[in-house]
Amino acid sequence: MSLLRFTRDHEWIRLDGDFAVVGITDYAQSQLGDVVYVELPEIGRRVDQGKEAAVVESVKAASEVYAPASGEVVEVNDALAADPAKVNADAMGEGWFLKLRLADAKELDGLLDEEAYRKFVEEQH
Repeated sequence: MSLLRFTRDHEWIRLDGDFAVVGITDYAQSQLGDVVYVELPEIGRRVDQGKEAAVVESVKAASEVYAPASGEVVEVNDALAADPAKVNADAMGEGWFLKLRLADAKELDGLLDEEAYRKFVEEQH
C-alpha cells in the first residue's frame, strides 16, 4: 500500500517504491481554475521541504508548488507541457508533477494524512 500525505499548501506526496510522487490536490486545482502552464524543475535538481519545486499557472493566477519533502528530482511529468489541463482532469493521478528520491522519509511524518487534510480543507470554507 502506498503512503499518501498532504501539505497545508495543498500539495500531495505518495510513496511509490524507492521514490515519491508529488502533485497538487484536487482542492488546489479547483481553486486555481483552468491550468494553462506548468513549469517543472530540472531532473537532478535538489529541492528542500517547504521550498518551491515547480510553478503552476492558471487563467486566474500563478502559484508555486512547494516540495512536501526534501530530495532529488528523478523524473518530471513531461505530458503536462503539452497538456497542462491534465492537472485539472486528474490532479491526484495523471496530473502529477515530479518524482523525488527522498533525502529523509521521516519528513513525511509531519504532513497531514487524508482525514486530517479533509478536515483542514473544510475549515477553509
